[in-house]
Amino acid sequence: MDTSQAFGLAHLWSQSDAIIRAVALALLLMSVTSWYLILARLLRQLRARRHAGAVEAFWAAPDLEAGLHRLQLQAPESPFEALAQQGAAATQHVRRHTRGDTLGGKLDADEVITRALRKSIALSTAALESGLTVLASIGSTAPFVGLFGTVWGIYHALVNISASGMATLDKVAGPVGEALIMTAFGLFVAIPAVLAYNAITRANRVELSELDAFAHDLHAWFSTGSRIAPLAASHAPSSETPGAAAALPASGAA
Repeated sequence: MDTSQAFGLAHLWSQSDAIIRAVALALLLMSVTSWYLILARLLRQLRARRHAGAVEAFWAAPDLEAGLHRLQLQAPESPFEALAQQGAAATQHVRRHTRGDTLGGKLDADEVITRALRKSIALSTAALESGLTVLASIGSTAPFVGLFGTVWGIYHALVNISASGMATLDKVAGPVGEALIMTAFGLFVAIPAVLAYNAITRANRVELSELDAFAHDLHAWFSTGSRIAPLAASHAPSSETPGAAAALPASGAA
């Protein structure tokens, strides 16, 4: 019989015991789970790139309702839309249930808006980090799971060889080589998970920083009726920002 046919994955599976098969199935489950999470986050990142101009479109809208509508069209179910909707809802709640003509009323309104924006950011952060713990766990444990399968496979092979009394090189190399496949499987599962975890973590940091900046602008506008101008644009002519900064307060004050 050909050596390549005598020893291989099929031969390893047929000669393995329940523990080796359980390790192989565990690695397969880890691989399927990690690739599902990777592809799901990749699709989400592709959608997020299409939402890049939604924030500027919001600030360029003639009023708040139009801005929220633009966010809903250009960035549906995104953290930016959720943040703006939450801030708008909090502002409407404050106007209905607090008195703004007193210092206490103004302080309470600012606190309500701040808490609403923080809550939205916290929910968005939890959604962005969903699945990262699983990816990190797979990336850190898969090599050891594969190594355990290798150690157990070598032990199982040596026991069989000693029982048969044939300890020649050709009888040892095949079973030991098959057992080493489990380590390779563990690395095959772990490496994509680790790389994806690092990439997703970096992308989350960038998106959360943009979301935090948007929250500061929203808080300033809902509290004072004016968006904080970017530092680079603070010395620019006033005609560059009237559509965004001057038009939105008109609806907010309504």
